[in-house]
Amino acid sequence: MTLTDILPTLRSSLPAHLGAGVWPLTARWGDGGDLRVGGVSLAAVAAEHGTPTFVLDEADVRDRCRAYAGAFGAADVAYTGKALLTVDVARWVAAEGLGLYAGSAGEVRVAERAGFDMGRVVLYGSAKSPEDLDVAYRAGVGTIVVESMGEITRLAATAPAGQRVLVRMVDGPDRRFGMRIAGGEAAAAVARIAAQPGLRLAGFDCSVGHQLSRFSQYEREISRLCEFGAAMYRAHGVRPEQLNLGGGHAVAYRPEDFDLALEGFATRMRSVLHLEADRHGLPAPRLTVSPGRAVVARAGVTVYRVLAVTRTQGGDRLVAVDGGLSDHPATAHGAVLVGRTGRAACGPAVVVGRHNEAGDVVASDASLPADVHPGDLLAVAGTGAYHHARATNFHLVTRPTLLALAGGRSRVLIRRESLDDLLARDAG
Repeated sequence: MTLTDILPTLRSSLPAHLGAGVWPLTARWGDGGDLRVGGVSLAAVAAEHGTPTFVLDEADVRDRCRAYAGAFGAADVAYTGKALLTVDVARWVAAEGLGLYAGSAGEVRVAERAGFDMGRVVLYGSAKSPEDLDVAYRAGVGTIVVESMGEITRLAATAPAGQRVLVRMVDGPDRRFGMRIAGGEAAAAVARIAAQPGLRLAGFDCSVGHQLSRFSQYEREISRLCEFGAAMYRAHGVRPEQLNLGGGHAVAYRPEDFDLALEGFATRMRSVLHLEADRHGLPAPRLTVSPGRAVVARAGVTVYRVLAVTRTQGGDRLVAVDGGLSDHPATAHGAVLVGRTGRAACGPAVVVGRHNEAGDVVASDASLPADVHPGDLLAVAGTGAYHHARATNFHLVTRPTLLALAGGRSRVLIRRESLDDLLARDAG
């Protein structure tokens, strides 16, 4: 029997439990229902910077970088910037010894501005523009991922001599770009690259899936690529120096979710790689990974202000906040009241956004005090990956600020857009 069983009224005054795998590393409840991240009050953040506001726990990002570096070796980990990339985030990643997967000229420029070792930057993307390639060449990007046969011709004609390339491999009916072993496309790509004196085949790159917590799919990919690599070694005398398994590592968005057991994963993948390479008579390539979501998802929290509360005809409680689809492209599963202690028992609620869309749902299964009202603050967990990165001006709503929180201080990484910013681009 717990204290809340003995004193039921106490239950309504206790703040929600913060799942360690869902909320940022430094998230702690403070006095009066205030939530603190990096030692900074989220209520104070809202007062100073307004809402919605994205906050990022710098310690959490760095901790995840170190975990990957410890499991694989920093030289064999590259952060995939599409999840979230700013100049300061790139600096944190570089300071922890990781490389960077960049998917555009813009991401390459951010890496340059951050002082990244450009030899550790990989340019990838299904349809790289001439600008993407020109910026990558001028910056001295170390590796380029080849994802179509036509791209080999473009690189052979334009890339600096000795350009290091990886071949993106896809399997089965996957609709993404990349080379398929079935049908001979991948073999033809390797042969074409081997025939280009200006290109150097460094190995294979793949994306196995998303939100994966089991090892089996990665094991099958290693086996498939070792068999293929051995055949190419025999046929063309080129051997894969590197096998990049990509990312796709599961992140917990609910307390009951499983994330990827990183240390066990790294140990198992290295073991499988050496076994499969030996089985096929192939010198074992370096095993690399390029996580994105798994590095930054947990570090992010979005702070909203409640604008309205109502009930549907079916009795569901809807809590509307001042953001939504424009800053929150995917439904979340953790929302808590911030800045005061609820005086009523918690119950189910659906947190919805400000946009006039049925799909504008911020948190579908929140548990919030019955007395939540307009003016209250809510914090939503797990928004570090793909939220700021995919924020839009839907309904001509301005995009939020992004803050880094660490050591009891907040720092603006990306400032809030203003209405003047929006109108400045309108040529009317």
